[in-house]
Amino acid sequence: MGCRLHFLFFYVVNRCGCIIEFAPVIRMKSLIKTALFLVCILFAQYVSADMIIGGDVTHTVGKGENLYRVGAKYGVYWKTIARINGLNEKDPLVEGAILKFNTRKIVPRVVDTGIIVNIPDRTLYFFRDKQLMALPVGLGASYKNEYSDWKTPEGKFRIVSKRKDPTWYVPESIQIEYALKGKNVEETVPPGPKNPLGKYAIKTSLPAVLIHETIWPGSVYRYMSHGCIRMLREHIEQLFPLVEVNMQGEIIYEPVKIARTDDGRTFVEIRTDIYRKHKSMKNYTAKLIEARGVSDKVDWQKIDRLLKEESGVAEDVSLEKHAKPGASSESDPSKAGFTSQVVDYFKSKFNKSDQAASTGNNNKQ
Repeated sequence: MGCRLHFLFFYVVNRCGCIIEFAPVIRMKSLIKTALFLVCILFAQYVSADMIIGGDVTHTVGKGENLYRVGAKYGVYWKTIARINGLNEKDPLVEGAILKFNTRKIVPRVVDTGIIVNIPDRTLYFFRDKQLMALPVGLGASYKNEYSDWKTPEGKFRIVSKRKDPTWYVPESIQIEYALKGKNVEETVPPGPKNPLGKYAIKTSLPAVLIHETIWPGSVYRYMSHGCIRMLREHIEQLFPLVEVNMQGEIIYEPVKIARTDDGRTFVEIRTDIYRKHKSMKNYTAKLIEARGVSDKVDWQKIDRLLKEESGVAEDVSLEKHAKPGASSESDPSKAGFTSQVVDYFKSKFNKSDQAASTGNNNKQ
């Protein structure tokens, strides 16, 4: 599923796990089809308190594309794409080749309206009007010297302004860096093809942190900026008209995310602790799993594998239970999947409606 399909209508089920009623005058079959269609489009799996988006993707390599660019487009680590498809990381991609990979990820925070950027995710989550758009971003490098810290800072912010064809006012720290490297030092860079901000810039209230297009698309979904949030043009063109001045946002740091589904499955997503904020990722992960109360419900061998791979793909780590002979989820409503619950809900709703209508007709007769 491409990034455009990440623009999701995710309140088919509300936060309490209750199905939202659609127009009652629509027939049952149409409602069931609508609900199932939305379920298929929305996510690989929906959870009431947690959200999981993305799924399996098939991508045809275009002219001039490389692993960096494909990874930046879909929000998948380029080395993961190479490993899954049996590619040599150093070899160029062949135009027309088919790549398969998974974009499944856990949404770290859910808000009604606003922006959430999770640094280890390298993803910007934009919420508005009960919709979600998840877009890959490039973030600050893990580098610090006596006059500059390139890491993207954590913290709450608001949108201060939006500019199309912006002028770049070069921060003093970057001017010093350029001077030490013997590069030409400029205080401002006018709009144009050499402007690092590209055609779109969104200013946040965090000092020197902009959300902007970049003229270096290979840096998106990587840690190469001086702290700003870089985006591909195709993505910021979607975001720019939707962002409003004074909209609230927050930059967070969550390298491990956990989600529980309605049918009791546990998904875990582990990413690199790029800024090295945790002494032991294994201990950090174990504490989060314990806090969610699922220590006895996960396969710890799978957890160890995810810790080793740090692929950033959310995986089902549920501890499998051996079913009794003859038992099936079809006979146990508590184990029914979300799709079955949707169908059963609408069946029960319309059975009640039919019974009421029948009673009413009998009374009239």
